[in-house]
Amino acid sequence: MPETLVDAYGRKLTGLRMALTPRCNLNCIYCHHEGDLVSQGEISAETAVAIARAAAELGMRTLKLTGGEPLMRTDLEDLIARMPEGLNISLTTNGTLLAGRAIALAEAGLERVNVSLDSLKPEVYRNITGCRRGDLQRVIDGIAAAQEAGLEPIKLNVVVLRENEREIPDLIEFSRQKGLILQLIELLDLKDHNMSGDIERIEKSLQEQAIRVRTRELHRRRKYFLDGAEVEVVRPMDNTEFCANCTRLRVTSDGQIKPCLLRCDNLVPVNTLDSEQIKALLREANARRKPYFMK
Repeated sequence: MPETLVDAYGRKLTGLRMALTPRCNLNCIYCHHEGDLVSQGEISAETAVAIARAAAELGMRTLKLTGGEPLMRTDLEDLIARMPEGLNISLTTNGTLLAGRAIALAEAGLERVNVSLDSLKPEVYRNITGCRRGDLQRVIDGIAAAQEAGLEPIKLNVVVLRENEREIPDLIEFSRQKGLILQLIELLDLKDHNMSGDIERIEKSLQEQAIRVRTRELHRRRKYFLDGAEVEVVRPMDNTEFCANCTRLRVTSDGQIKPCLLRCDNLVPVNTLDSEQIKALLREANARRKPYFMK
């Protein structure tokens, strides 16, 4: 039986969130780079697979691959195919490069995707992402391709900003029509920008409309069911419940284990491919975990 890691605050460790590259083809105004602001390079496929294998041996069951934009890596399909059995592998992407690779990713072992889509209006989308003309349609095509490849359930990630908060009803309807789960994410305002939308008001409206509400174990996230639509709200800022129910470690794009998104002073570097040594480093990182927002 694999061991179950628990930190000093009683939080089980069940998964990894691994950034595969700092590179991205967009320049989103809210990007926090997975808390990896001083990346020293790009994690090798060998190190990524070794960390995932050690995590699986320690009983972790979920692996979310992120970036940057993970599809910037041409070896992504091969990397996924090399991951150990027993891990539920998902991917967070901006979707612009997804359409041509969705089938190959599914064949490699990817199970589902989260796609970032902060607006359905081309001009607003360009303002938020710094994209080129036409990229919005590429994202929509990527979502369709992922559905055809069976990479479901697909979550649509929307960071709630002043610029897009009036679009939330349209995004809910888009998700309903396409059979997607809409994930509304509170802005992590690390740069002290005043860009955040009123997510509290939006959640109150969801509560009034919901047929039923379910609270997920992960981060105590609330999910609202609205007559065919499914909307999950992610509110990390100043949220002690969110931190008290965190079950993840992060891996930075240059191969360091990161106990918390909002802290950069307790990282554990990985400089080995030996499974037992990496397991010891994962245990050390788990011991360094501490809720960022505490009661």
